[in-house]
Amino acid sequence: MSEAPQTSLLNGIDLAALERTKQSILADPMVGHAKFRVRTEWKGQTRSESMLEALTPEGEAVTRPFTIVADEPRELLGSDTAPNPQELLVSAVNACMVVGYVAQASMRGISLDVCRIETEGELNLRGFLGVDETVPAGCRRIRYTVWLEGDGCRDELESIHQAVMATSPNFFNLAQPVQMVGRLA
Repeated sequence: MSEAPQTSLLNGIDLAALERTKQSILADPMVGHAKFRVRTEWKGQTRSESMLEALTPEGEAVTRPFTIVADEPRELLGSDTAPNPQELLVSAVNACMVVGYVAQASMRGISLDVCRIETEGELNLRGFLGVDETVPAGCRRIRYTVWLEGDGCRDELESIHQAVMATSPNFFNLAQPVQMVGRLA
């Protein structure tokens, strides 16, 4: 009787699966394209619900049965039932970068004990409310601090940090101008 192949996990990442994915993308760059679609509906007051309709990695649609709720605190006219959109945006950036730190560490054979990101931003409601057109509607600067602890030396952890800033999709989405193409149906 033959034994099942052993799965090599590091930081919870299946290294063999990660390598197969990388090789598939190298062999066929179209495999690396992933599309996503999200539908958001207003639910009254400042509350909305976003339904993740589909994620299409490698050209194959995958159902994503998740709903993300957003609301504003009472101080901003909401009912304080969920995070606000800015908190969700920063959470999404942090979560994307955590995936990057864990994947980069795993690819380099570094075991992590701690991977934590703390982020803060500030916006001025005068811009959002349109009461002062000289004030931007969003954040001009977002500050974050990353804690990485594991069996890598400081230079290796710094290399991982640089790689994440260069490869994280959501870091890119906030750090670079992204063309927003909207239309009213």
